[in-house]
Amino acid sequence: MTAQSLNVRIALLLTLPPLLWASNAVAGRMLVGAVPPVAINALRWVLALVVLLPLGWRAIGTPEARRQVLQRWKPLALLGLTGVGAYNALQYLALTTSTPLNVTLLTASSPVCMMLVGALFYGQRPTARGLVGAALSLLGVAVVLARGELAALASISFVPGDLLMLLAMLSWSFYSWMLAKPVPSMAGEQRPAWDWWGFMLIQTLFGLAWAGSAALLEAAIAPAPVQWTTNTVLTLVYIALGPSILAYLCWGRGVAAVGPATAAFFINLTPLFAALLQALLLGVPPQPYHAVAFALIVAGILVSSRT
Repeated sequence: MTAQSLNVRIALLLTLPPLLWASNAVAGRMLVGAVPPVAINALRWVLALVVLLPLGWRAIGTPEARRQVLQRWKPLALLGLTGVGAYNALQYLALTTSTPLNVTLLTASSPVCMMLVGALFYGQRPTARGLVGAALSLLGVAVVLARGELAALASISFVPGDLLMLLAMLSWSFYSWMLAKPVPSMAGEQRPAWDWWGFMLIQTLFGLAWAGSAALLEAAIAPAPVQWTTNTVLTLVYIALGPSILAYLCWGRGVAAVGPATAAFFINLTPLFAALLQALLLGVPPQPYHAVAFALIVAGILVSSRT
């Protein structure tokens, strides 16, 4: 795959997912106490599956189509695990002990994760500008973790949500690189003629195997009933349509166009949207150290995106 130059269309394509994922963090926080966190992930993808089935059924609608899927079950299972099963479940778990703004600010570690995964597993050496931009983003993460007291980094204690969100970003990095650098059976002429809807349907089916199993394990370890209210249902429907289907559509096409390393910097726009949505919907205003962290993140974007 040859990466294209970043243009306005691709930039807009990559800006929509951060907005939707910021709203997903706020929505996930609103569901805390009403739906168990891992169950939120399973339910959102069940609803997404209902939408995807009539749109992508051709990818599994014939014996030959199903044979092509089963022949590639290993890479598809990994895509389902990292993109559908693990990433969102870890984010919802993080939101039980952290705020939407902190969670989204921690996504600033995405460029670092993308570069590490690309260098260690895909032979992609980072550029000098990319390293500087990643360093600025990482400093922004440090400001969040230290709650604005950088001198306290030496004795910082992570809340569980911080660590879970960093693990979620590592999972997302592997997912993005597998999209951009697929194995031979998933690339070129060897790849079946799946359109986006069919490919997303297949990922969702494999991902639901992971997400459903995790939700059953959660129910066995920490059983908690779902509080079915109108707000609960509407919130789940929203995160199934927006942060799930639409965001993944835009992200997949954007990554295919410019590559994971460049696309990762757009994730850093998520905190800005999260700060605004959190203040509007949850009544939790951002703190001064959040502004410092965001300034560092923006600086990282500007440095890394200069041509």
